[in-house]
Amino acid sequence: MSPRPVEPGRIALVTGGGSGLGRASALALFDAGWSLVLAGRREEALKETVALAGADPARALAVPTDIRNPGEVTALFDAVRDRFGRLDLLFNNAGAAAPRRPIVDTPVEDWHRVVDTIVTGAFLCAREAFRLMGTQSPRGGRIINNGAPSAQVPRPNTAAYTAAKHALLGLTKVLSLDGRAHGIACGQIDVGNVAPLDGGPQPAALQADGTRAVEATIPVERFTEALLLMASMPLDTNVQSLTVLPTTMPFVGRG
Repeated sequence: MSPRPVEPGRIALVTGGGSGLGRASALALFDAGWSLVLAGRREEALKETVALAGADPARALAVPTDIRNPGEVTALFDAVRDRFGRLDLLFNNAGAAAPRRPIVDTPVEDWHRVVDTIVTGAFLCAREAFRLMGTQSPRGGRIINNGAPSAQVPRPNTAAYTAAKHALLGLTKVLSLDGRAHGIACGQIDVGNVAPLDGGPQPAALQADGTRAVEATIPVERFTEALLLMASMPLDTNVQSLTVLPTTMPFVGRG
């Protein structure tokens, strides 16, 4: 199934838009006809994404934002409202990782950084999106949360990351339920191993049996194609969850 054409004037907000999957998603959305608001902590990186898109300044806005900060998130959505007057898609992409350690060796600072970014950041952005999408005209919009296979099954030594992605899945479900009253659809995309965007080799990953293995990857285009499909659905249709990963990646029965 191919993505539907984007209606003129559709506005998307991508968090973590200065690098990685956030940058790739932003470029794909822009190419598909969306106007963009990019949020992230590094202003120069956001501007680089805009430059890579060759974006018409009228269709792109970079807003440096720490999504863990409620005041900065409010200011971000004020900027969306002031520039575009509405929001049709929020892609909660921003994330954080921590070194993989046994839980007894995991600093509480790592826990807070990962959980605050992935869970609290998504909550704060979704709360503001509900306020805007629920009152704009036409009413409604879509929220897509960037999960991970770890939202369903863990990898070894990833207490903070796995807990955060499980929590994000719960948030996705309640936003999907509560969004019904406001014309807001919410789903989650869980992507497996994407080939390193810098062209480098895929590092070996610790397996549940204690061995290490270099796992299969997919090109980032497989991820952005899936994201565009979810984003292009009319609001009376929702892709509640979508898992896209290499066919041979350890996942089903992982561990």
